[in-house]
Amino acid sequence: MSKTTSLDRRRFLALSAGTALAATGVSACAGSVSDGTSGSGSGKTTLTVMTVEDERKALKAAEAALGIKINVILWDPTKLNAMLAAKNAPDVVRGFGATETPYFAARGLMTDLDPYFAKSSVLKHSDLDPVNDVWRYDGKKQGAGPQYGMAKDYSQDSMFWYRTDMFEAAKLDLPSATEPISYDELLDLGKKLVKRRLGKVRVYGLNATGMGIFPQLMGMTASAGGSLFAEDLATVDFSSPEAQKALQWYLDYAKADIGPSVTNPNPDGWDGPTYQANRMAMSCNGYWFGGLIGADPKLSEVSRFAPAPQLGSNRVSSCFGATGYWIPRDAKNKDAAWKFFEWYFGGKPAQERAASGWGIPSLKSLRANMPQTSAFQKQAFQVQEQELPHFSVLSFTPYSQQAALEGVLAKVLPGAVKSGTSAGKVADTLTSRMNELLAQGKELVG
Repeated sequence: MSKTTSLDRRRFLALSAGTALAATGVSACAGSVSDGTSGSGSGKTTLTVMTVEDERKALKAAEAALGIKINVILWDPTKLNAMLAAKNAPDVVRGFGATETPYFAARGLMTDLDPYFAKSSVLKHSDLDPVNDVWRYDGKKQGAGPQYGMAKDYSQDSMFWYRTDMFEAAKLDLPSATEPISYDELLDLGKKLVKRRLGKVRVYGLNATGMGIFPQLMGMTASAGGSLFAEDLATVDFSSPEAQKALQWYLDYAKADIGPSVTNPNPDGWDGPTYQANRMAMSCNGYWFGGLIGADPKLSEVSRFAPAPQLGSNRVSSCFGATGYWIPRDAKNKDAAWKFFEWYFGGKPAQERAASGWGIPSLKSLRANMPQTSAFQKQAFQVQEQELPHFSVLSFTPYSQQAALEGVLAKVLPGAVKSGTSAGKVADTLTSRMNELLAQGKELVG
């Protein structure tokens, strides 16, 4: 369980640095990709699932449980885009509800699952954790309208983990388990906790962007009382006072060189190995990261969980992933896909995930399964329970994918940090370039 979840995040970060999916009007070059609906010779229904490698073994259990054949296609954005364009879609697709739902729903590529929920005795709307609202889109905003997918588990991704031994060695007070610190306080702590040798960082004081820079800036701007996206989600504005405050914070963080950033990426690729190797004092990752920590008794003894820092007085603690599954509009085996949903999200796999500590369960009825045995688990659970009321859906744009927006940040920010360019000028550049992308996306959607 731990390996699967941790690698999911690493792949997410790697993929976010790439380019966005093209519009679904691309050449239908997926005709040569088998949809997996034939060739088994067994007479069984074959369900084609696009997912990550680490799920392959787990999905074998679905074959026995459901009496169907599972054909796994490894998750690949280019291949998915081509298959969707060719109307040769997989039956089930793994994705990030928080950032992908508006994009695919606006293009009419997702199946409305409300009729299935209405008939199901396993999955009920009333049992869905509020995080599943990120899998809804009404044509104008996220969080309302049809249910297009479901999260397998989730976290509030601006929360952070910290090392008590490193705080004590630096003679610093431990962060509160109930009251969020400010981002300025977080940055100050990171500067005090970083350790260098011969001018190079030996121990990171902080990693502030565990799930990508753009969502973090969205959350910070919201906390300050603003929004990166316009109300119609068709443009961004980094020049507002709230957005500039968030941008300035990130520029200061990167310039301080106290943690992984666009100018100094983490060679490990993600926080897991670094934190385990005693080379990171604070990691801004949600509850899921505790699954990795809890597997190591020595690490869990000195690790604690804390509320999401805030840039302003509007307390926000959102989810930037909500990884789960959705069923494409052109899927050939939708009824079998729904049976898979019931097994995966409401059966034994869901119960095991809930008990593993690698994320908050997607069903409210499974929340009692979250681990609360050790002192470490109890502390993390209590902090997480107190944070839940502050969850909110931050609507993502339907006109671009996160990867494209992250790509703009990756091109603009390194030079700005090194040259000391003002936040105002950086804001103008980001606004202009991202709005070009969004305008192109809006024209394609219509």
